[in-house]
Amino acid sequence: MPQDVRFDLPFDTPVSRHLAPARERHLRWVRERGLVRSRAGFEEYRSWDLADAAARTYPYASADDMVVLMNWFSLAFLFDDQFDAGRPDRAERIAEVARELIATPLRPAGTPPRVECPITLAWAEVWGHLSDGMSLTWRSRFAASWGRFLVAHCEEVDLAAHGRAGSLSLDEYTAFRRRTVGIHHSIDAGERSRGFEVPAAAMAHPLMERMRDLAADTIGFMNDIHSLERERRRGDGHNLIAVLRRERDCSWPEAADEAFRMTTACLDEYVALQARVPAMCDELGLDAGERARVGLGVEAIQHWINGNYEWALTTGRYAAVKDGAVADAELAGRGSVDDLLSV
Repeated sequence: MPQDVRFDLPFDTPVSRHLAPARERHLRWVRERGLVRSRAGFEEYRSWDLADAAARTYPYASADDMVVLMNWFSLAFLFDDQFDAGRPDRAERIAEVARELIATPLRPAGTPPRVECPITLAWAEVWGHLSDGMSLTWRSRFAASWGRFLVAHCEEVDLAAHGRAGSLSLDEYTAFRRRTVGIHHSIDAGERSRGFEVPAAAMAHPLMERMRDLAADTIGFMNDIHSLERERRRGDGHNLIAVLRRERDCSWPEAADEAFRMTTACLDEYVALQARVPAMCDELGLDAGERARVGLGVEAIQHWINGNYEWALTTGRYAAVKDGAVADAELAGRGSVDDLLSV
């Protein structure tokens, strides 16, 4: 099964020592903020174990920051699942909520949202913590990446609403997937999790830009492989294997094999470029402190590639078999049991 597909990654991911207590605090927060509204919704959400994903991708965050990062994961993943294929008119509400989510980091922290629902209220709270202590440069970079991700999400919803979810060519899909996977701002959050910022000159260098893009491609393609069964149940054509099968008129196993090859190629190129980071630092004339922050930035990318991979192998989100209310929702084209876009 695709969720069992394994990759040979050249680096390991630590797991936060705060995982267990932070998970308990996080699950209470999710219920208190109305991000799950039913027992079935809560049990399904708990099976995803997003706390494990956060503990692997941000392993050095403090106990309190770990909870903030878990809380952020919850609202991002749950919002991603709010589209209902049976109600294409819902795309307008998703766009309205997405605009609010985009605007939040552009306002002073603590500003109440203009569009209220559990997702927007939770994000306003989380952003106040997530942005604390970070420079305007970092906040602007994060906001830009976050905004591109949410705009791409709305574009994906629009394609589905008009029955065109599986209509992109392979080239179009790979470029689109780099935006919908939402990795750039997730790597940025790695800086917040350890209280540092990558020097602006290094962040703007073509080598670092390409490494971040390759990380997004690698993670996006791995995610498509591991989540295939879930997306097939939902009739979601936004998946690399589905695109390859349609474009190349091949079998599902053949498409999965090609998706694996493409993912491995992205990972291999990333590893080759990572070896050139010291030369980039020489070229930019960075001092010892700046080089150390670049090194931490590279670690943040590694944590995301490997941490997300390790989580995806076991999360209930991508389980091959579902039953009850969760199965009914997915077979109806929904990703979530609960409606989180209404007040």
